[in-house]
Amino acid sequence: MKPWLLAGLAAFCLTKPPPAGAEPPAAPIRAADNPAAHLGEPSAAKIANGLAAHRAFYKLTLDDTRASEVIAATGTMSYEVMDACDGWAVQQRLDMTVTNRDTQDVRMVSDYATWESKDGLRMRFRMRQTTDAATTEVTSGEASLDHPGGSGEVRYVLPKVNVQKLPAGTLFPMWHTATIIASAEQGKKVLTLPLFDGTSDTGAQDTSVVITSWHKPEPFRFAPLAALPSGDVHVAFFDRTPDASEPDYEVGMHYWENGVADHLRMDFGDFVMQGKLDEFKLAPPHHC
Repeated sequence: MKPWLLAGLAAFCLTKPPPAGAEPPAAPIRAADNPAAHLGEPSAAKIANGLAAHRAFYKLTLDDTRASEVIAATGTMSYEVMDACDGWAVQQRLDMTVTNRDTQDVRMVSDYATWESKDGLRMRFRMRQTTDAATTEVTSGEASLDHPGGSGEVRYVLPKVNVQKLPAGTLFPMWHTATIIASAEQGKKVLTLPLFDGTSDTGAQDTSVVITSWHKPEPFRFAPLAALPSGDVHVAFFDRTPDASEPDYEVGMHYWENGVADHLRMDFGDFVMQGKLDEFKLAPPHHC
């Protein structure tokens, strides 16, 4: 998930300053200043090779409003990973209806699609966000890296033609997920990783990752997942600016070794949504 983390979810950043008295998360160390950030890459390659093609459907419910104008919120998220032989094709749709204190409903929808090469060096992306059917944000383009762990560039077509550099160590979404899982299996607890997912027109972001647990296989209602280790992860997304001290967006996930997430906690600043895996199906084996 965005991968993706939940990629696509970042497109719905509605963040505001944290509540009074809250201690903001520390800004991450830049990857360029942290050569050890990608020591798990060989294992990440193994995890990336085992990421599952699947379909998942999540029901979203309001968890916390933090004294904002939001009094109610519901939604759904569908997420599909397809094995395209030389890459992964991902489609994600986030659909939320938020009710304000004037009892007005606002519907927000984000449609997000990517193709990412399995070597983690190339990516195509498209994201469209609407509010009450009016398009509020759109991005489209392609990105590439010079070599694993190297720098690269992103070439935007929308919202306008633009080229931006990507810092050394940038990961695309699927490899970002694989690196987190590989690090969890190695017993690591904290990571700082640059990520580009195509959900904004500002290039890469820094992610600060905290791995809070990693468990051996245990009983679970979806049998294909019960045989896999899993754990809890928290990811904060920061702009790559010198004064970035507060995250734009935060998400907590319960990840399985194959990249599937069965529980989400999405922090939009003004309010927090919980996502529970309601439907899940592995794709049949794909013969390339």
